[in-house]
Amino acid sequence: MSTKILNVGIAGLGRLGKRHAQQLARNTPGARLVAACSPVAAELDWARDELGIDRCHDSLEAMLAAPDIDAIVLVTPTTLHADQTSACLRAGKHVFVEKPLSLDVATCEAVEAVAKQHPDRVAMVGFVRRFDPSYAEAKAAIDQGALGKPFLVRSQTCDQNDESGFFVRFAESSGGIFMDCSVHDIDLARWMLGNPKATRVFASGTIAIHEGLRPFGDVDNGLAIVEFEGGQRAVFYASRTMPHGHETTTEVIGTTGTLQVGMGAHLSRVQYRDASGVGHRALPDFFARFGDAFRLEMEAFVAACRGERPSPLTLNDATEATRIGQAITQSLRTGLPVTC
Repeated sequence: MSTKILNVGIAGLGRLGKRHAQQLARNTPGARLVAACSPVAAELDWARDELGIDRCHDSLEAMLAAPDIDAIVLVTPTTLHADQTSACLRAGKHVFVEKPLSLDVATCEAVEAVAKQHPDRVAMVGFVRRFDPSYAEAKAAIDQGALGKPFLVRSQTCDQNDESGFFVRFAESSGGIFMDCSVHDIDLARWMLGNPKATRVFASGTIAIHEGLRPFGDVDNGLAIVEFEGGQRAVFYASRTMPHGHETTTEVIGTTGTLQVGMGAHLSRVQYRDASGVGHRALPDFFARFGDAFRLEMEAFVAACRGERPSPLTLNDATEATRIGQAITQSLRTGLPVTC
């Protein structure tokens, strides 16, 4: 175990990148954010002004050349993830990369091969929900046998409707609703069920509001069923049209019990009663729901890099999530079941 402070550089300072940067700069024990990279000048200005980062680069290559940087956090566009992850490993850096690792299974496997050549470097993908305290409690209960044998997961990621259609502008490169929204649910299902191999999937969807998705073969509401070896199953629902707010929920059904996580989309425990009825305030977005998880995720990455505990995720977890997500997307577009 190393007692040395981990020097970290971050690439990508968009909406999520800024949150990771703030976390690393202010709230991650054992880490020091020393450099930032972005092709957007305004984002580098933000890093200097808000976080006091004076080592700012417009290319990842410049940051990788610094010998005193131990680890890189990649919050860049999905199309760059795989090549940048491999570049970081080859440069001798630990690397954290946001999901998905790639929209292509073969590319994910190629990154795995590079990682095997650098076994002393940590390579971790950002499946943040594994670090949410409620999901961690659920997983521990399952491992302790509280549900008997888990055989079915029902999980959903539903975003509040964005009338501006922000996500429509990125539909061409997002990989579709299942790769963009459901990849977390896919990873959770595998995790909760003990990482079984997927064998077949079927998906269907509809456009309820955002017709701009149609040219890209995408939908704003989708359903998928995944069959696993041994008879286990998962059902996923993804939506971009919720009127009330963000709603991430998961149910695991076992032979002797069930559990649910996140039902009701509660922002807090306060309930209101008035002439219009009984209700509560809803979560506005995934940041409000998973703030603690993002913090714990980065702490886990830093701890793994410092040798304090093993990495809780492998690149193969990302490969399998992409394998399933791509099969679901193919099924959605063809209307046919797809073998994984």
